[in-house]
Amino acid sequence: MDSFWLSFVPIFVAVDVIGLLPLFMALTEGLSQAQKHRIVLQSVVTATIVTILFILVGKFVLKLLNITSADFMIAGGSLLFLLSVNDLLILANKRQLVDTESVGAVPLGVPLLAGPALLTTTLILIDQYGIVMTIISTIANIVVAGIVFWSSASIDRILGKNGAKTISKLSSLLLAAIGVMMIRKGIMYFL
Repeated sequence: MDSFWLSFVPIFVAVDVIGLLPLFMALTEGLSQAQKHRIVLQSVVTATIVTILFILVGKFVLKLLNITSADFMIAGGSLLFLLSVNDLLILANKRQLVDTESVGAVPLGVPLLAGPALLTTTLILIDQYGIVMTIISTIANIVVAGIVFWSSASIDRILGKNGAKTISKLSSLLLAAIGVMMIRKGIMYFL
């Protein structure tokens, strides 16, 4: 049981569901509860499948393509930065409509839930705790994220419309900073 918690905690930090909640709320703003729940399920299933596949064949594929964890950090950071800048610059009345058919898969499932931080963390944990424990801890964390996203309506009611918008914009700013940090760490690897 100790190995579960020792692998669960780093994955919990990598997923950062608390940091992703405002982004989920921003991406699903104005959608019905049924649409939000479908998006939650889509993001959880997508993140789970992608991460398990990565755990099983990731090292081989990365080695085959000569991709380093630093490359992953730069690519993921760039995507996060672009998503957050897009959200920060779009005016409320000119906000793009969310593609409810795919937003659960991209960007929520990948690269936000199953992003470079999670994928890199799982590769490290495989060596320490084995594939089975890493998969169990990953699934548990993604389920926790799904529960938090599923509860977003209650959180939104508590915050109110202006509170949710403020947190959404603040989270976009923080996400931009996280993106820059990931890019910087990736570049520092090469220096």
